[in-house]
Amino acid sequence: MREVTDPLLKLVRRPHQEPVVAQTARSTIAAVISYVVALQLSSEPAPLTAPLTALLVTQVTLFTTLRTGVRRVNAVVAGVLLSSGFSALVGLTWWSLGVVILAALIVGRFVKAGEFVPETAISAMLVLGVTQSQVASMAWDRVLETLIGAIVGLAFNVLFVPPVWVQPAGDAVLDLAGRMRNLLAGLGDDVRGHTPVSRAADRLHQARRLDHDIVEVDVELRRAEDSLRLNPRVREGLLSRVVMRTGLDTLEICAVVLRTTCRTVTDLAKKRTTEPLFRDDIAEGMHELFVEMARAVEAFAELITTPVSSNAEEAEAQLVRSLEASRTRRDTVAFQLLDTVRAHPRQWQLHGALLAEADRILDELDVEKRSERLWEELDRQSREKREKNRLLRGLRQLRRRERSRQKEREEERELEWEEEQGGER
Repeated sequence: MREVTDPLLKLVRRPHQEPVVAQTARSTIAAVISYVVALQLSSEPAPLTAPLTALLVTQVTLFTTLRTGVRRVNAVVAGVLLSSGFSALVGLTWWSLGVVILAALIVGRFVKAGEFVPETAISAMLVLGVTQSQVASMAWDRVLETLIGAIVGLAFNVLFVPPVWVQPAGDAVLDLAGRMRNLLAGLGDDVRGHTPVSRAADRLHQARRLDHDIVEVDVELRRAEDSLRLNPRVREGLLSRVVMRTGLDTLEICAVVLRTTCRTVTDLAKKRTTEPLFRDDIAEGMHELFVEMARAVEAFAELITTPVSSNAEEAEAQLVRSLEASRTRRDTVAFQLLDTVRAHPRQWQLHGALLAEADRILDELDVEKRSERLWEELDRQSREKREKNRLLRGLRQLRRRERSRQKEREEERELEWEEEQGGER
């Protein structure tokens, strides 16, 4: 596992300070620069489209900056061209406005403007609203200002590369793992003695809220993944994205199983409203099992987010110890529950469900399984990249063959022309 963990973890986490402040300053400076440039090149007295585009384009990552810039330029150019052609036929009326808006929104989808589809209609309306003599000037200024804002925003992010947003994603993963750890520790307390149904139901509600927490972590992780794409600070962005994504996938599966565990404990509490859930010795074993599982979840999160090799080794060792202790406790509890079921076969299916759910969580956190998942995902990503490159190579080959055939046809026409000229002479 260490051969996989160490090089990957070196890439996953990098120092990152004050990302919000840095992004605010970057967007402000890019907007001001684009406005100054637009004042020199545009005929508009206040070319505010340029700084507006720069604000929208100067995103938190270089990848999203490039993507946003292309989409916005596509939207504006499509809207301007559509409205320019339409204004030559009719003026501004209620029905022409409706037709232009409808057509612009449809065209915006075709040019893949993304979230800037409404910008296509806005640009079309602005051009449609001017007089016929001003259409060309208005259209050109609109496109020019958009290009200035997009180019300045992109150039700003190329010259001053945005930070890698891995630290906030790592903090979000640790926070999620902390809530899962607390929930497991709480379950360990609940199984000792009598557990009211209300307390068990509260644990179930906490487990259900983990779904919302995972969505928030996924947002942070997607931003971190985008920050690794096309970023010269990161040499192996693919490895970093795979480490973070597979780690979150594992925690998500564990959260689902944990919710099922809380459901099982709640059902058991409903069946035993006036007595303890388990016998004292079994309850103590279940308590230790949940505590060790909580430590395993925490160690797993530390393993996938820690930036230093020594800390990674310590987290991996802690994870291995917690998993071994959990499996030992699980086996002990299984034998104790088996004896209890033989003597008092009440709710045996719920006992078996608890053991099966514990097995599933321990299996997901297993070190060897994580290594296999990492390599499988890396292999899949590599295959997809090769397929894309193969497609590009195929397109290039087709283009070369088409050029070769075109050249042959031109040579044949030249020979035919020379033969015709020779015959006439």
